[in-house]
Amino acid sequence: MKQNEPNSTKAATKWALIYVLTAIVITYIIQFAYLDPNSPIKYLSYIPFVAFLLLAQKEYKDQLGGYIKFGEGFSIGLRYAIYSGLLFGVFLYVYLAFLSPEVLVKSAESQRDAMAAKGLSPEQIDNAIKISIKFGAIIGAVFVALFYVILGVILGLIGAAIFKKERSPFDVEEPTETDPTV
Repeated sequence: MKQNEPNSTKAATKWALIYVLTAIVITYIIQFAYLDPNSPIKYLSYIPFVAFLLLAQKEYKDQLGGYIKFGEGFSIGLRYAIYSGLLFGVFLYVYLAFLSPEVLVKSAESQRDAMAAKGLSPEQIDNAIKISIKFGAIIGAVFVALFYVILGVILGLIGAAIFKKERSPFDVEEPTETDPTV
């Protein structure tokens, strides 16, 4: 049996865990620096998402000896996105529901002026805020998980096109094991 068999799931999981840890750190930096979570700074976590997706594809290509088919590259990118989305969605739910529920309340309250500008009555605004606070954590977690998968599909296709390198019929595959009887 080969010791270092290429495994796309292992590489995707590794980079997804690294991304989620990075995103958690970024989340807490935004919170402890008292930055507005609705400002463009929230898009900062997409940079490591893209970088780690590409690194997962590159690592798998290297494991395959420098050759990767388009479908293999896309597959690992999609797996990375699914794992990242699910793991970060779980973190986001725990963060908004238990660790820092005040972030959800502050975000819901910041929408009060926007709802008033749309002509909603104070009762309607209060009901909308109550619902937002009650279901915001689960809706946010589901939305993030789905968004990461959609983003991963797009970026996985781009990364697979970048890293695609198939063996030609003239490339000699290196032997993986030697037969002791020869």
